[in-house]
Amino acid sequence: MSARVVVMGVSGSGKTTVAEKLADRIGAALVEGDDLHPQANRDKMRSGTPLTDDDRWPWLDRVAAALESTDGPVVVTCSALKRAYRDRLRAGAPGTFFVHLDGDPQLLKDRQAAREGHFMPPSLMDSQLDTLEQLGADEAGVRLDVAAPPERLADEAAAAVRDHADA
Repeated sequence: MSARVVVMGVSGSGKTTVAEKLADRIGAALVEGDDLHPQANRDKMRSGTPLTDDDRWPWLDRVAAALESTDGPVVVTCSALKRAYRDRLRAGAPGTFFVHLDGDPQLLKDRQAAREGHFMPPSLMDSQLDTLEQLGADEAGVRLDVAAPPERLADEAAAAVRDHADA
């Protein structure tokens, strides 16, 4: 089976940057999960309103479909903040491995505030941090600290993906 990887974390954690580098390292296709959001979700977030689970389920189904339908290895960015969301992704794309980009809340807030041109406003960071459920010990994945440079994060993620594939 080809690698199915979700690079997860709150907004501003570096998902896209690390996912691009990881995809290059493991020879995978890259899918930007934000592009799979329906316009209604984007509009809601842009207005500063957090998404509900009912908003997220159809989006998560699109993410799972992208994981399942892509030929060969694939890396997808997706916040995947709750265990239930990750369970939904695994149900649609069995064997998915999660790379959780996590770190000091203040660092994450500072990075989010420095972003320009993204539909997710910094005002939603606290909501995301409150929603975040760490990977469980029984979940296939790795947690990486975003204080490290993106190149190192991608190297560590690639090693974890390879170790998982060899297990």
